[in-house]
Amino acid sequence: MEKVILVDVNDNQIGLMEKMEAHEKALLHRAFSVFVFNSKGEMLLQKRAATKYHCAGMWANTCCSHQREHESDLDAATRRLKEEMGIETPLYETFSFIYKAELDNNLTEHEFDHVFVGYYDGEILFNKEEVDDYYFGTIEEINEKIQFNPSHYTPWFLIAFPRVCEWWKSKQL
Repeated sequence: MEKVILVDVNDNQIGLMEKMEAHEKALLHRAFSVFVFNSKGEMLLQKRAATKYHCAGMWANTCCSHQREHESDLDAATRRLKEEMGIETPLYETFSFIYKAELDNNLTEHEFDHVFVGYYDGEILFNKEEVDDYYFGTIEEINEKIQFNPSHYTPWFLIAFPRVCEWWKSKQL
């Protein structure tokens, strides 16, 4: 049974809870999101597996998940990036934010989300139990697709994407 780390609004741990229960009760818990770019400046998105318990078949950032107790944010992001996408690359924490979004199946994501960025040009060997597809796209291409079909993207991606774009553009100046 996988547990998430319950936190307060300052990201201080206040307890542990089984993941599904935390999502059913909409309790604030720690999470992370990883955004990977290639050398062309394209962002890597994944299509969540159709078997996922929420947001199945929706497009999201390169990977995301929850930290385990006593696991650093960076270690968790690095571990999960390898587990989901088969990628090993240095990651850099860029910012964090809190969001709350109602999902399908009467679940709610209420997360203190730590956002990491990395760079990768190698082969993608994604885990077919976690991911159905992936693609690299420019920020402009992704933004256009979001404008046309926002319901094809996860709620956390729609919130984090503009902030990652701002961060990316500031690094390109």
